[in-house]
Amino acid sequence: MKKESPICDSCLNENCFIKKHLHLEQMKNYIIKKNSFVCKKSQQFIIEGAPIQGLYFVYKGKVKTVKTGINGREQIVRLTTVGDIVGFRGFGTSNRCLIGASALEDTTLCNFTNEDMLEILRNVPEFTFDLMLFYAEELNKSENNIRKIAQMNVRERVIDTLLYIHRKFGQSNGIIDVDLSRRDIADFAGTTEEQVIRVISSLKKELFIKTVGKKIGLLNIEKMRLEIIEHK
Repeated sequence: MKKESPICDSCLNENCFIKKHLHLEQMKNYIIKKNSFVCKKSQQFIIEGAPIQGLYFVYKGKVKTVKTGINGREQIVRLTTVGDIVGFRGFGTSNRCLIGASALEDTTLCNFTNEDMLEILRNVPEFTFDLMLFYAEELNKSENNIRKIAQMNVRERVIDTLLYIHRKFGQSNGIIDVDLSRRDIADFAGTTEEQVIRVISSLKKELFIKTVGKKIGLLNIEKMRLEIIEHK
């Protein structure tokens, strides 16, 4: 992984957790300790089961977070983009990573070591409080996802996944702005690649979506939302 040095003071990512706390005098001592590097597309930078190396913050790019399930199959548990935190699952409670993470495109990451993060949590109360709220929100999202997967049929899960990806990454020229394979979509929706292909084909015929090569664009977001509204 290639080293890079994004400067926090000139960072434009207003939703970045670090950027939000730059105004705190105590944070200045820790910003200079930050590590930054470029992770190439498909390159893994967190290995499930490996020692935890602190927290990562996405400066530029897109990342998928995965968890290994039954028979070694990966389940995508989170998709992240500019300003998001990666690697927070297990931080502070385990010496080993509970998830794996890799870049969906060339991605620049900022990293604070375990030691520096623990110092920040001990010495910067406002940061600690906001991080606690972040964890509470993520727990609520996880519980809602478990409920949805249990109650939704395959078509609804695929629609819900496509809407989530659209919210997360947006569209450019009518196409969702991320490279995800049908297998990736299946891993996130908790189904098989074959079922995803069938649902996508059906949604195309109904003019809910369009495809350009492997990429997908949403044409009728409101109708897609109506299909899963009872699960919200």
